[in-house]
Amino acid sequence: MPSSSNETERWDVQPKDAKRMLAEESYDDCLSCRITGSAAFIGLGVYSYWTGMSNLRKQEKTIMQSATKYKMGSRRLGIATISATLVGMGIWRAFN
Repeated sequence: MPSSSNETERWDVQPKDAKRMLAEESYDDCLSCRITGSAAFIGLGVYSYWTGMSNLRKQEKTIMQSATKYKMGSRRLGIATISATLVGMGIWRAFN
């Protein structure tokens, strides 16, 4: 069993020591991690745009005949916004 003085020394951390330790432990991704993450987000954005617009074209007649107030324009805007956000996240991931 460790002595009580050794125990207190181990847990006695000064705030300046904690700040220094956090600064030393800055995390940086490897290049392959950045490329993989970036490609995943960009690919997901392109895929969601492609499939979303394809499904809207297939369902346009049904959507226009429905009683909903969300017609083609707002649905296209939603798909484009989600896709652009995902592509933007991929670009951000590549450079940050």
